[in-house]
Amino acid sequence: MADKSPQEPKRGGWLSRFAPGVRKIVSRRDTPDNLWVKDPDTGEMIYRSDLEAALWVTPSGRHMRIDAPTRLRYTFDDGAYEPVETPDVPEDPLKFSDGKPYRDRLAQARKAAGRKDTMAIGVGEIAGESAVVIVQDFSFMGGSLGMAAGEAFIRAAETAIARGLPLVCFTAAGGARMQEGALSLMQMARTTLAIDELKRARLPYVVVLTDPTTGGVTASYAMLGDVHLAEPGALIGFAGPRVIETTIREKLPPGFQRAEYLQEKGMVDRVVARPELPETLGRILSVLTGGKRAA
Repeated sequence: MADKSPQEPKRGGWLSRFAPGVRKIVSRRDTPDNLWVKDPDTGEMIYRSDLEAALWVTPSGRHMRIDAPTRLRYTFDDGAYEPVETPDVPEDPLKFSDGKPYRDRLAQARKAAGRKDTMAIGVGEIAGESAVVIVQDFSFMGGSLGMAAGEAFIRAAETAIARGLPLVCFTAAGGARMQEGALSLMQMARTTLAIDELKRARLPYVVVLTDPTTGGVTASYAMLGDVHLAEPGALIGFAGPRVIETTIREKLPPGFQRAEYLQEKGMVDRVVARPELPETLGRILSVLTGGKRAA
């Protein structure tokens, strides 16, 4: 038997004529996927443009990780600086594979970052003081220390010596790059020698420790500065807290390996919030280079 129940009348009117066009205007693909950023501490959703205006410091005070180009813009006056090309190095000398060839991992990281490796170098003015700045980017393979990073650090030191300028290094690393084996570990000694050359030239070397700074980076150029600053809450150490607790089988004290704890113990000279870093660096560089600005 045929269904004689009344059918719902088809909607009409002026709105139906505009509906297809409206759907195209507000389609999902026109909405950015990264419009909102979640605060890792509170779970609060923060409008991305507000977070960028706050230099990627959340309302809860978390200093979120930022990439090298962003760091350079935030550091130099008016975001203006002269980029310095980093040296080329042999790729995958050990023909290493950890389930995926090292060459493929490098290619993927370079495509995502838009540059050759973790380090970026710039020359410009910080609060009116000229300096060479090298930035380590954790988003590029965990900021791992490899041959490219070592050569970039040496290039930054050579640039500082050639121009008679202080060197500022922003560190962020998970350790040595395992895909390069002993060649990676050799960079600890090579960067230390580059710092010795800076000292012979009587040029200041200032380190800013950011989250996280661990492994061979901490065991070399991250802890050899004339002055050590750190961003609030930054994890700083050689081995991670969980590794230490497992090894010594004891619970670590609250805040262990965080910037504030290390300042209290004398390993960090001062913890400085990101918005205050350029002015603080400018004052320090002025004092270390014999300027007249108040300390």
